Amino acid sequence: MAGSWQPLNNQPTFSASTMLLLTDGTVMCQDGGGTAWWKLTPDLHGDYVNGSWSPLASMHHSRLYYASAVLRDGRVFVAGGEYSDAGSETNKAEVYYPTLDWWVEISSPPWGEVGDASCCVLPDGRVLVGSIDSTDTVIFDPVSETWTAAASKDDSSSEETWVLLPDETVLAVECSAHPKAEKYVIASDKWVSAGTVPIDLVQASSIEIGPGMALPDGRAFFAGATGHTALYTPPPIANQPGSWETGPDFPDGLEAKDAPGCLMPNGKVLLIASPAGEGGSYPGPTHFFEFDPEANTMTAASDPPNAAGPCFTGRMMLLPTGQVLFTSGSDEAYMYTSTPSGVPDDDWRPEIVSCPTVLRAKQTFTLHGEQLTGLSQAVSYGDDAGLATNYPLVRIRNRRTGHVRYCRTFNHSTMAIGTGETTQYTSFKVPAGMEHGDAELEVVVNGIASDPIGVAVWPFLLHFNVDEAAVNTLIGSLADGPLWVLGPHGPVPVDPWGPKIGKEAEAARDSIVGGIRVLQRLGEEVEQLREQAGRFEEKIEHSRGGTRATVGH
Repeated sequence: MAGSWQPLNNQPTFSASTMLLLTDGTVMCQDGGGTAWWKLTPDLHGDYVNGSWSPLASMHHSRLYYASAVLRDGRVFVAGGEYSDAGSETNKAEVYYPTLDWWVEISSPPWGEVGDASCCVLPDGRVLVGSIDSTDTVIFDPVSETWTAAASKDDSSSEETWVLLPDETVLAVECSAHPKAEKYVIASDKWVSAGTVPIDLVQASSIEIGPGMALPDGRAFFAGATGHTALYTPPPIANQPGSWETGPDFPDGLEAKDAPGCLMPNGKVLLIASPAGEGGSYPGPTHFFEFDPEANTMTAASDPPNAAGPCFTGRMMLLPTGQVLFTSGSDEAYMYTSTPSGVPDDDWRPEIVSCPTVLRAKQTFTLHGEQLTGLSQAVSYGDDAGLATNYPLVRIRNRRTGHVRYCRTFNHSTMAIGTGETTQYTSFKVPAGMEHGDAELEVVVNGIASDPIGVAVWPFLLHFNVDEAAVNTLIGSLADGPLWVLGPHGPVPVDPWGPKIGKEAEAARDSIVGGIRVLQRLGEEVEQLREQAGRFEEKIEHSRGGTRATVGH
């Protein structure tokens, strides 16, 4: 068999379903299709098998099958829901703030129905969302929290799987106009033809399809609800059609009808498929396979105990360890490790170009590097869940104890994939409880780690030279960001979680800094006056002392 399964030692006590990898290395997991969420935190050694679950704040609305994404600033975006307490195919949207454990409702897309809309985070951090009822698409801007109309497609986005490509286009196999394909050219805000898929991936009776993702060699791979697979090669010029070729079929008539998939660090794709069923029929059980792009082969893998249902109930999440976590809407979760796990090609690794080597707890730093956002969005489901993991995580291991902690990352310079040798950056904050001493730091994306660098972690330090940087350190560090406001319980961050009021907050901070500088100037004047007064008193005292001495003689 291609790999092995291991149960979590602390199994969920809820119906584990959709998962999203937060930028602090924890995994948030939805309880079924309800409002509740839980968080899986790895143990002291960075092991998720021995991780622990804790509850998170609940969403405002229940959702089952919806658009979702981790944003460039570390927040989580959700919109729609095929089934929801806000109504079937709801258009309600909200954003989760991980540092505050807080959900905030945002404005809805300009459609009455969003439902299980397809979505894709664009290289600049905005989110492209498609309409299930028309050819319309729209873009959500997380900074202004506004929606802007984008170009119209050839068909509706209903049931489609969207794949971000290295040439900054978004590829879609047209489910309602199969076997055609099209792609969104981001630079020109235009949908253009991506040719015709040589073998149909879309089941006609349900217009369902399976997962899709970019591969390390630049091609895109799609698994079909017909049991077929196909690969797409991008053209030299983005607005040209590109070319398609057939991939291997699933054996025994199995189909990836609404199913997850995951590009593993060794370059193979973990897939699932279930017995054939037409229209609204979704038989179980679920079977697992590994697709090898280099050999163009499909190999059966072992099935975990929680795979008795149809494949549409399954969700995958690629962890920073390179393992794949699988849930299926039950109170069981299993970890997959490919055997042999293989070593990622060195060309696939992120690389640290520059990073401070002296770090302090509770403070924020900037890391520069190459390929920080990987070669693929890696994890896919399609229209029912956005699960991409193409963003950098920062992991620190203490050399004395071996203990591992993840630093929360945010404000990545790009969300593009396949950025090559261009230098990108991300901000990261060292956790308050980080052990002090010598350590190794590495950046991880899509389960692939960079070569480590040596760092020293020091305790949090209060600086006493009060200036703008000091104010940010003294108060901003408590707010988990360089720009802050004062809430009823102390400092809370504005950047990156409140960009709309950032300008006013920055002006207020500048006013504080200006006031402190005035106090510093006055303090220097007072100190000078005190020194002058001290010298005068010494002179008087010396004079008095001399007179007494003369009298004494």
